[in-house]
Amino acid sequence: MTTQQIKYFLTLANELHFWKTAEKLFIAQSSLTRHIQSLEDEIGIQLFERDKRNVKLTDAGKFLQEKWTNSIKDLEHIQEQAKKIDQGTSGTVSISYPGSIAFSYLPKFLSILNTNMPDLKLELMEPTDENHEKLLLDYKTDIAFNRDEIKNAHINSLKISSEPICLVVPNNHWLNNETIKNLRALKNEKFIISGLHQNTFFATLLRNLFNKHDMEPKTVIESDFGGMILNLVSKELGISILPYSFKFANTQNVKFIELEEQINLYVNWRKQEPNKTIKHVLEYANSIKTNYSKS
Repeated sequence: MTTQQIKYFLTLANELHFWKTAEKLFIAQSSLTRHIQSLEDEIGIQLFERDKRNVKLTDAGKFLQEKWTNSIKDLEHIQEQAKKIDQGTSGTVSISYPGSIAFSYLPKFLSILNTNMPDLKLELMEPTDENHEKLLLDYKTDIAFNRDEIKNAHINSLKISSEPICLVVPNNHWLNNETIKNLRALKNEKFIISGLHQNTFFATLLRNLFNKHDMEPKTVIESDFGGMILNLVSKELGISILPYSFKFANTQNVKFIELEEQINLYVNWRKQEPNKTIKHVLEYANSIKTNYSKS
């Protein structure tokens, strides 16, 4: 029994006329008759009652018409999905990312994927420990956006963009682009930042920044979640240092003061990746340009 035989049966079951069915299928009537007879012989069931004038389904034929119609639809859907996966337009891709790109780069990226790869399923995760390298090597993510380049023999890294890091303060704060000359001037300010004891990339960046300016910040709240930090700054509970990307969150009552230091964004993936879908997603990731213009 072949898929083609089942399709011939279903077409005949709808037409109930051998000549019309053969014409619709672009085959000879004798060939259609042989296929139907072969199908009946193989499954040991009479599917049609026929005489010189009429063709009608048997009760068993009606049952199989209903069941095989659904089965053929499912099979065709599965085959279509397999083609899309082979072409790199479907399937599931897991993506890990730092929270700072959730307001600028990531929405643009997801919008492009939704437009160009509508059948793609995405699994997004924001790991708090930022160990994107391990996630990639353990196949827990397929594409990792990261603030630092992953240097591993089994991973490719591509720089996507650069942006300033910024002091983030309430709108009524005395700090602005003219008044900030040196971070030491902020020694009495209350900071809401990532814990400087951590080994994450951004915590290390902050430590180096404060050491460069010979300053130890007065940290009153520690948090790794930029959205939470923005809300706390907007409530005038302190000031912070965040990537410029967070400006796109459009949080009320905060202003961003750009510093000289820059932070990068990399996209990372496993080398020799055979999945065509992942390769296409990476092409779109590299096509996005975010404008980090001066305030």
